[in-house]
Amino acid sequence: MSGWLTEAVPRGRVAAFRTLVYLFVAADLVVFTPWVRTRVDVPGELYHPLLIGRLLPLPTPTPALVGAIFWALLVLALLAATGRAPRLLGWTVFALYFEWMIVAMSYGKVDHDRVGLLVALAALPTAGRARHGDPTRTEAGGWALRVTQIAVICTYFLAAWAKFRFGGLDWATGSVLARAIIRRGTDLADLIAQVPHLLIVAQFGILAFELLSPVVFVLPARWRLATVGFFYSFHLVTVATITISFAPHLVAMTSFLPLEKVRPAVWARQLLARRGRPADPDDDASPSTALTGPEPAVGPATP
Repeated sequence: MSGWLTEAVPRGRVAAFRTLVYLFVAADLVVFTPWVRTRVDVPGELYHPLLIGRLLPLPTPTPALVGAIFWALLVLALLAATGRAPRLLGWTVFALYFEWMIVAMSYGKVDHDRVGLLVALAALPTAGRARHGDPTRTEAGGWALRVTQIAVICTYFLAAWAKFRFGGLDWATGSVLARAIIRRGTDLADLIAQVPHLLIVAQFGILAFELLSPVVFVLPARWRLATVGFFYSFHLVTVATITISFAPHLVAMTSFLPLEKVRPAVWARQLLARRGRPADPDDDASPSTALTGPEPAVGPATP
């Protein structure tokens, strides 16, 4: 079991995952959760912190506090994405983002799509230094990716457990998707809803998919990647029909992928080098030469 938890992975994969995660944190602040800053506009008595917020305890958010967290987190996440000071910056980003999430989720609504991302932020500082493209394997980095993977799959499996806990079998036989389509459905969802019984079949399918998601850990590598691709396609359909993105969850799920093979900086340098390379003289042949062929060689002059 310990060998499975710490299965070594290339350091380049850890570096790529780290960069992706920290860049998403910066994007999350300005694209997905900028509304957190408006939470401080409501009366303080409406702030009911999550259990962890009560145990620590954390202060009631104020405009100054939330503003300071926003700007510090934005700057430090971008710095952490470079891979410098992985422990110092990593732990700091985790602490600030954790507080950002507590503020976000302490006013009555708790999203479950951020569990994997939070686990990734907590685990990445333990992975140590890692450079893009480095094929050297690391068990510490493998552990950081593995616990993120476990959190991703727990998000699915525990979602099914919650459905049975609060809705029972009625969740699958009821009108859950129909209500979601009425509230936030797209034109594609309206077309799907017209097919008799298809939404009920889809609800049973969602439950089966969530309950069987842990199987991904026992599949061969090729089938594991195909299964993760199915997970992404499921979320693509979800966005296309009821506009729920699960963006942080999708970022955490890249822990399953061979990210060390995705190197956009190297590709960009190669493209620029190719464009700046001196042209091959053969490529600049004149049209006449191309049509008639090279001129015959001129031999030495005869006396």
